[in-house]
Amino acid sequence: MTTKTAARAAKPATMAQALQRAMRDAMAEDPTVHIMGEDVGTLGGVFRVTDGLAKEFGEDRCTDTPLAEAGILGTAVGMAMYGLRPVVEMQFDAFAYPAFEQLISHVSRMRNRTRGALPMPLVVRVPYGGGIGGVEHHSDSSEAYYMATPGLHVVTPATVEDAYGLLRAAIASDDPVVFLEPKRLYWSKADWSPEAPTAVEPIGKAVVRRRGRSATLITYGPSLPVCLEAAEAARAEGWDLEVVDLRSLVPFDDETVCASVRRTGRAVVVHESTGFGGPGGEIAARVTERCFHHLEAPVLRVAGFDIPYPPPMLERHHLPGVDRVLDAVARLQWEAQS
Repeated sequence: MTTKTAARAAKPATMAQALQRAMRDAMAEDPTVHIMGEDVGTLGGVFRVTDGLAKEFGEDRCTDTPLAEAGILGTAVGMAMYGLRPVVEMQFDAFAYPAFEQLISHVSRMRNRTRGALPMPLVVRVPYGGGIGGVEHHSDSSEAYYMATPGLHVVTPATVEDAYGLLRAAIASDDPVVFLEPKRLYWSKADWSPEAPTAVEPIGKAVVRRRGRSATLITYGPSLPVCLEAAEAARAEGWDLEVVDLRSLVPFDDETVCASVRRTGRAVVVHESTGFGGPGGEIAARVTERCFHHLEAPVLRVAGFDIPYPPPMLERHHLPGVDRVLDAVARLQWEAQS
């Protein structure tokens, strides 16, 4: 192995490291990229995702802000209007709610309001979801709010490769991107080379993570590992499950999702967000509208319960697990096949 090849060799890396590298590389290539948020500078972020960026690029480009989410995002809107590319960190998912007014009234509408004259190259990084023992306001899955706001792209990686590739694409985009980072996957690992990162599908494309013939599990972010584990466990029951990782909730990849469901004839949507008014309702409707004559059973949902996020000791019951996914698969009217 040559020295150059060795330097590019893949080795275990976490999702947090891949995200940090994505911001570092973007900042090195483009002086208009600025990082801002609570504790992103000296501390390196509460999850250490921005570790070292302030030291390397200076506090003018990796800036600690006051604890004022509306002010952070409002400042970022002005920076984007003047040609910069701000990357904002909301420290925890539900802490982003005070910034909704800026997001809905300005971030999402600026390009449309100015008839395309003013792009809005702004990324809002939101650590989201449960599974780390967090309390209320630290474990929400708020993707439905963002999905329902026209003008926003909504992206969520589930792998180390996607964490790097999708964040680089989000920072390069001239449209605002809400970048949802699954907290419980921050420390997930994969063999990955920061010197030669794997190319990934662009924003707006879903990926089939596991091929199967019996039914399709449609999922994203923190629920992807659960679905892959469920698919392996389902083999004992004679089910060969396909798993589709959406990666991008807006734009939504109807082509990949519907092609999978047309092959298998059955589908279950899995996510941590609530079932009522959650992303699964929109996804199930889209699949039903486009695949009705191919379906052998109604599209089912496995979701978080319709309650405020529970205390840590109860979250294992709240979050969709392997057993709940398999229970839904068992309800897919298999008798119709006989």
